[in-house]
Amino acid sequence: MSFWGQTLEIARVDLRVERRLGDTLRIVLPFAVVALMVFPLSLGIELAVISRIGPAVFWSLGILFGMQIALRQSVADTQERRDLHALLGVDPAARFVGRMLSGGVLMLAFLVVLFIAMVLIYGPTLPPGSWSTVLVGTVLFSIGLTELGTLAGEVTAGLRNRTALASLIVAPLALPLVIGASQSLEALSRGAGILPWVLLMLATDLALAVVGVGLARPLEEATR
Repeated sequence: MSFWGQTLEIARVDLRVERRLGDTLRIVLPFAVVALMVFPLSLGIELAVISRIGPAVFWSLGILFGMQIALRQSVADTQERRDLHALLGVDPAARFVGRMLSGGVLMLAFLVVLFIAMVLIYGPTLPPGSWSTVLVGTVLFSIGLTELGTLAGEVTAGLRNRTALASLIVAPLALPLVIGASQSLEALSRGAGILPWVLLMLATDLALAVVGVGLARPLEEATR
């Protein structure tokens, strides 16, 4: 099977497992929406303040709950499963890209629903026609956070408490993504340009992709 054939198969299997378990839609997403509703209740009826902090709350919850989606594979990635992939001759780089694709799809769906809920609850001020720009930023954020989660899962493979350790890796390295995504929304609300922040997220995504693909085989050999 070709590299892209293995990649698509890994992504298809991951999405099928997610469809059966439903962790993202039945557990992570409802808790994130509930957390989104708590902030306005704590601020009272100051609508101006609520509208202003909406995007910041969205990205804060996006990174916190998004890490659970990005790291979900490290929980199910047992040594037996890795050995099976090795026996089948699966390219470690193809496994990395496949997991990144499946995680990116779930992350994007999660963030889109969370963003719609944020707009309905907080009513932030965004210029007309900005939805396509918001979608671009959300896609770049989803890809980058998923790449970080997949890479952190590979780095911590075989270690005790790997999920906690992977979270400690993802949180600080996700700062460029959080800054780029939050500042792009802030720039949109002010009517300013967002190109520098989009380029920041794009550069981060490309760097993580190169590092992930380049380290996939050495990390695979290190865990055997």
